Amino acid sequence: MQAIIMAAGKGNRLGEFKKNAPKSFLEINGIKLIEYNIALLHAYGINEIIIVTGYQNWKFENLVQGIDGIQCVYNPFYEKTNVLGSFYMGQDYLTEDTVYIHADTLCTPGIFKDMLDSDGDMVLPVDFKLCDEEAMKVRTAMGKVVEISKNIPCDKGEGEFIGFTKISRRILTDLKQAVKKLMELQRFGAYFEEAIQELIDLHKYEIKVIETNNRFWGEIDFKEDYERADAEISNELVLLAEKEFGR
Repeated sequence: MQAIIMAAGKGNRLGEFKKNAPKSFLEINGIKLIEYNIALLHAYGINEIIIVTGYQNWKFENLVQGIDGIQCVYNPFYEKTNVLGSFYMGQDYLTEDTVYIHADTLCTPGIFKDMLDSDGDMVLPVDFKLCDEEAMKVRTAMGKVVEISKNIPCDKGEGEFIGFTKISRRILTDLKQAVKKLMELQRFGAYFEEAIQELIDLHKYEIKVIETNNRFWGEIDFKEDYERADAEISNELVLLAEKEFGR
């Protein structure tokens, strides 16, 4: 199994709080967000990792120097593309079952394990709750995703996709084609989830949902998100990261 981590963004919404560094270099308990995700992957035997970088890409290259199996892929267009563009830059390196991760998002190991243990063409952990407009919302039927978009009205969205995904190797070709088509249409501001929607609409793939069940996860977009993650991070995740990156 491989993993691809989206780490190209600048994190403008955090302002000066991120101290002139990539957003995923923010630290909780002295450990960077990106390090938490690397440690989580390693804990489950996933060592072949692609990190798609952009802003201050050299910091990622320096960080992973000497760690076997990790390769940084630079997205030179990171200021003009959304996450979909970064996935496009890294997708040719993917040939196996793949875990997709946003570098600025954390989740407790229990959610991650449930995702890995679940069958499906894709498996999406979802926090079933009332969502705000910014959330990547989902609608489901019989445990499968039928719609995924930020544009779903808040009163119609059943929950928020947390930004971790398990992708089956058997759908990689169609996923890559969907991403390529969106890029050819110059949908540079598109989200990765638009490609997922095409897999649902055109190919009828099984996009399975697992529930977070009130377990810890957090996406850090604003200072308030960081403060909540800092206060609520799960002990299990901290222990995994300290074992590998504790200083």
